[in-house]
Amino acid sequence: MNFALFLLILLVVTGAVWLLDKYALRKRRGAAKQPWWVEYSVSFFPVILIVFLLRSFLVEPFKIPSSSMVPTLLVGDFILVNKFTYGIRLPVANKKIIELGQPRRGDVMVFRFPDDPSLDYIKRVVGLPGDRIEYRDKRLTINGEPVPLRQIEDYLSKERMQFSSRFIETLGVEHEILQDPDAPAGMPGGRSFPFAANCNYNVNGLACTVPPGHYFMMGDNRDNSSDSRVWGFVPDENIVGKAFFIWLNLSDLGRFGSFK
Repeated sequence: MNFALFLLILLVVTGAVWLLDKYALRKRRGAAKQPWWVEYSVSFFPVILIVFLLRSFLVEPFKIPSSSMVPTLLVGDFILVNKFTYGIRLPVANKKIIELGQPRRGDVMVFRFPDDPSLDYIKRVVGLPGDRIEYRDKRLTINGEPVPLRQIEDYLSKERMQFSSRFIETLGVEHEILQDPDAPAGMPGGRSFPFAANCNYNVNGLACTVPPGHYFMMGDNRDNSSDSRVWGFVPDENIVGKAFFIWLNLSDLGRFGSFK
């Protein structure tokens, strides 16, 4: 059971008890003390309602579980995800009911993993519907135009104690990416996923045409990220929201603040 569904069930149960107590039970018991299950439900219902509304329609917290978005996001970063940037969606069902905006190239987006929607993933939006994405010899090209890239000083991973080549990539916004010079340029092909026929793989990389209503996602840690190059496109209905703020990292309190 996912947390959103669990929260909805709690809301319905405590809300039902709150209504029952307000319009029936309170009159029957008079001055008698509330049963424990009524007392807890009545006390927690407003809190659960506020949390449910905030989490469903405004912001949702998310913890970074892997190194696929290093150096932008580190393992252990606690971030906030804007739930309404790309439209208002029904809780649990995740069906969009109000259109407010669309993902843009360069956005850091949280989404439900296509292979297992119970898992939340976070990557950067690289390809929009209709885009032709090529990643050959570790260079990204969109619709025939190479994405601007310039190398800066190497990045030292404190966890792995090794250096990676670091670049500034301009993809709507400027952001840092990492590459491992020893990692192969090609990506594993042959995996089955929806619209897999839109992609061609070879030893130098891949080329994909993004289908309508889908997005091509990549991690900033390019050679240490399982993303659309491996498991395919992200459908619009899987979108959770746009990540926009780091509010805590217990291992590095200086991480507080925004990111690109």
